[in-house]
Amino acid sequence: MDIITLILTAVGSVFLLLFLVMKERMHAFIALILVSICAGVMSGMPLESIAATMQKGMGGTLGFLAIIVGLGAMFGKILQEVGVVNQIAFFMLKTFSERHASYALGVAGLICALPLFFEVAVVLLISIAFAVGHRTGENLVKLLLSLFSGMAAASAFLLPGPAPMLLALQMHADFGWMILLGLCSAIPGMLIAGPIFGGFISQYVQFPKINEDVSTQFQASYLPSFPVSLSLILCPLLLVCLKTIGECFTSPDTSMYRFLELIGHPFIAILISCLLVIYGIARPYGMDKEKVMQICASSLHPAGIILLVIGAGGVFKQVLVDSGIGSTLGSLLIGSDLPIAIACFLLAGAVRIIQGSATIACLTVVGLVTPIIEPMHYSGAQLAALSMCISGGSIILSHVNDAGFWLFSRFTAATESQTLKTWTVMETILGSVGGVIGIVAFKLLAYC
Repeated sequence: MDIITLILTAVGSVFLLLFLVMKERMHAFIALILVSICAGVMSGMPLESIAATMQKGMGGTLGFLAIIVGLGAMFGKILQEVGVVNQIAFFMLKTFSERHASYALGVAGLICALPLFFEVAVVLLISIAFAVGHRTGENLVKLLLSLFSGMAAASAFLLPGPAPMLLALQMHADFGWMILLGLCSAIPGMLIAGPIFGGFISQYVQFPKINEDVSTQFQASYLPSFPVSLSLILCPLLLVCLKTIGECFTSPDTSMYRFLELIGHPFIAILISCLLVIYGIARPYGMDKEKVMQICASSLHPAGIILLVIGAGGVFKQVLVDSGIGSTLGSLLIGSDLPIAIACFLLAGAVRIIQGSATIACLTVVGLVTPIIEPMHYSGAQLAALSMCISGGSIILSHVNDAGFWLFSRFTAATESQTLKTWTVMETILGSVGGVIGIVAFKLLAYC
């Protein structure tokens, strides 16, 4: 099929997805499956192979993520139930002092959101920002943007978040480098997009204050200690890092190397962390077996919807790859002499602006660039850098077609205009910082 038809199919597919989700209010899962079929037909794929491609895309995406998301959902929910999340926030506020509450909330959001879905983290932590604002009299815009920037940075750049984990899997990136570059992207991004930008925009935008009776009251005496809380939240990352570092000093044919490979795999790392929380904190703190079972079961309800939508995004991505659309667009992109790292960032940004979902933007771009980067034989570190570029582009310019836009607006009582001035700009700053870090890292790693 000619290039023009393939390009029109790709562009038309994205606009059809936008129309179905925004105008027809079709569920994203159904819309993605339907658009994937249409893209396969219009691109000239053999009709009998479309279903097989869809199955391949769904299985290839969820074969890894289903275990990660399931265990991660349980891990985060139990951490919240035993008070670990509140302890981190409480300690950060006490350490930074109320004068620097915005920085405390940014760091707390960054740490506490590690084991949580972004939407879950918002629900659990939003009351803390309101409580601090009520107690200190600090401008709510500055406090809320700091908290949201921390949570968004963790969700976009840091393992074991679903989006960076998905990118690490699909791009075959090195997990150790994903953690390192993720931290290099998340921390400065959070500081610039949160406390710094929040301090500036708070001079021009005001959010309504909440009533005193809904403010969170901290009960420090009932919470696990801060060192224990921090160790539990960071446990999966520490195990993955232990594997990456330990393998530098051990031979591949040794038992220690194989042991590190086992415990450092994300599956095992999150499973170990989950068991530590249940039997090291929850049960000794008096939580009975039935309560633990109830918490684990309830945590999987939102995870199921998230997995289905991510899996459908994987179907769309696979159709783009198998139909030849990805290789065609990728070839045009490379032919334009645009560096691959910049191209990844811009492509992710374009897809994000059109259809709204950061996760689907990541999957779509991976489908577009995979045929181009595979023959290049980039190292795992370089692929991690490209993953940061994609992740950064996938969160810029969030607007009305993004669920996060309405989540921020609903929980902060901000108008659409105020949300555009605050949330949208914050996300764009955060994504741009991550994109720049990824582009620079990719360039530097080319010389290693």
